[in-house]
Amino acid sequence: MISPAKKMIVDTDTAPCQGMPVCLEKTKYLMEYIKGFSLSQCKTIWKCSDSLAELNYRRFQKMDLTQAQTPALLAYEGIQYQYLAPRVLEEQALAYLQEHLRILSGFYGILRPFDAVVPYRLEMQARLGGEELDSLYSYWGELIAKHMFCQETQILNLASREYSKCVLPYLKKRTDIRCVTCVFGEEKEQKVIEKGTLAKMARGEMVRYLARRQAADLEEAKGFDRLGYRFCEAYSDQDTWVFLKQKQKTGKTT
Repeated sequence: MISPAKKMIVDTDTAPCQGMPVCLEKTKYLMEYIKGFSLSQCKTIWKCSDSLAELNYRRFQKMDLTQAQTPALLAYEGIQYQYLAPRVLEEQALAYLQEHLRILSGFYGILRPFDAVVPYRLEMQARLGGEELDSLYSYWGELIAKHMFCQETQILNLASREYSKCVLPYLKKRTDIRCVTCVFGEEKEQKVIEKGTLAKMARGEMVRYLARRQAADLEEAKGFDRLGYRFCEAYSDQDTWVFLKQKQKTGKTT
């Protein structure tokens, strides 16, 4: 499972959508709820610049969930998705992702890669500030986790903490599901330091790595060796796998 990205585009040409999001009725409710906000209220929720607030406010005001649809995997344009690079993946790898990859979303709940989506801005940790609806964690409740658990018994968590919180707390009730969280970091003073941008790059590369290998088991992720990362047994345990960026060797100068 992975996080979405803030930046989104419309791409109706590269590949067709293959279905609608499974939680679409709850998305429709959120859409209508947010349409009732003023521009200033939306800017407070989104915590963004005036230009981004105006863009996304207009998006919501004109939003039609059945028009200008883009496959979710192609709609998100953040660093993680740039390194995943779905537009140059082979058909077999894309089919693998459709079956195995799930994208968590504050607006859509949970998405398959080729579910039809429209551009939106709504982070999972956003507070809507209403008596009826404030926290999106409360709004989605256990629903996202239930959809994850009904499809898989092995979960590789490549999502940020913000989105992992939609699933991980509900694992306590399930002894039949194994979930491993990946950490991509650097060793400094015997501690693992994870840097946001580098971690996003590695998450995208990991998804790409698994798709091309057609990985059938969690253990295959330990072989990940992209961007200079290697699995580190010393810092890992059964719930967390740490991948350390290897220090580059510098040649001697004369």
